[in-house]
Amino acid sequence: MKRNLHLVLAFVAIFFASAEAFSQRIAFVNTKYILDQMPDYEAAQKELDKVSKQWQDEIDERHVQIKRMRESYNAEAILLTEAMKNSRLEEVDGREREARDLQRRRFGPNGDLFKKRQELIQPIQDRVYTAIKEVAGTSYVAIFDVGGQSSNLLFASEKYDKSDSVLRKLGIRPGKEGKAGSNDDEDFGAPPEDAPEKETPTAPKGGGGQDAKSPR
Repeated sequence: MKRNLHLVLAFVAIFFASAEAFSQRIAFVNTKYILDQMPDYEAAQKELDKVSKQWQDEIDERHVQIKRMRESYNAEAILLTEAMKNSRLEEVDGREREARDLQRRRFGPNGDLFKKRQELIQPIQDRVYTAIKEVAGTSYVAIFDVGGQSSNLLFASEKYDKSDSVLRKLGIRPGKEGKAGSNDDEDFGAPPEDAPEKETPTAPKGGGGQDAKSPR
């Protein structure tokens, strides 16, 4: 009986030790925070906003012209023959189709703005992803992103936030708008100590729609 009890206790101890070790090999980052600290990302966003405004102004001007054409037709319709009316209406309808096509080409799925965003933003995101992999190395089995819109992580201790480590890998000094969790400059991606000192955990930096208090 005692032997069975000892075996059960041994299995329980092994289980909890393994669970604790596994939990210490999981960390998280806030990609929104990381991207907001990157000058390249800020420049790319400004370029996207500039191009988007130019294209929207172009479309708006088309609609202004169409409105003038309709107003002109309505004012002159009483003086026009049926053939002239049909011709003018066909012209207006053609301009409206062109405006809709332009709207779809610029801002639709896989449109010009989508392609421009991929051209400017994708290389930056690839660099961030590479830096995250380097931070993870062989020390972590998983790194979660709490900065995305689809994040459903409700709470995480700031002790396991490796966002600043990723920024350092990218050659960027953290703290432009606030300080992230980890401040171990020398050991990027090193797992926390087995017996960390007790501390009051804080919520991760903002992002992902979670009820978290930003340290910034």
